[in-house]
Amino acid sequence: MQNWEDCEKSLGVSFANKSLLKQALTHSSYINENPDFVLLGNERLEFLGDAILDFIVAEKLYKEFPELPEGKLTAIRASLVCRDALTEVASSLGLGDYLLLGRGEEASKGRTKPSNLANAMEAVIGAIYLDQGLVKAKKFVLSRLRPRLRKIKAGKITLNYKALLQEFVQRKKTLTPVYRLVEITGPGHEKQFTAEVMVEGEVLGKGTGKNKKSAEMEAAHSAWEELWRKESLPTPTLI
Repeated sequence: MQNWEDCEKSLGVSFANKSLLKQALTHSSYINENPDFVLLGNERLEFLGDAILDFIVAEKLYKEFPELPEGKLTAIRASLVCRDALTEVASSLGLGDYLLLGRGEEASKGRTKPSNLANAMEAVIGAIYLDQGLVKAKKFVLSRLRPRLRKIKAGKITLNYKALLQEFVQRKKTLTPVYRLVEITGPGHEKQFTAEVMVEGEVLGKGTGKNKKSAEMEAAHSAWEELWRKESLPTPTLI
């Protein structure tokens, strides 16, 4: 049984409407297995939280870096609000312990799935906004993302080209890039992975790395640079 008071303590937020917090942490699988449950799943709150998160971070970067053009601001924002960043914050808050999951999702380690944690984090932001208002939501978001912003400014976190590429492709074509592992070479201790990224069946970029994740990031980087040449996209350097 979830202890919602402990969850509130972890978040540093005392909800006036406790059901908002509960809904933010309710996975669709739980609703499917509990049709009499009075709340909805967290998808709607996730939708709202995603928009609020983007606004808060965009405003923060706009004010903090008055000299940066749109492209550089977009690059930093993408690295602040990407799934990895949200998963990291959600994990630090222990949100996985409070998720309401269906039995199948529970059995498949749903409490530690990056997608579940990132989605719950956005839903919690949406819930805080509805319950406490924008000022409180802003305080919560910025306090949690401040350490990551410092690392980005110090060059300790590289830009998330997968997030940048996805944002651009979805805005232009309302599609999502598809990554495909095409080759694995080398001995067991020094394997080399090669991945491609495609949109509508067209290969936009190819990359290699020591694991699947790094190969996909390199493919996204390659695709971004190719699109930059074709579309005159802003160069995504930081400062």
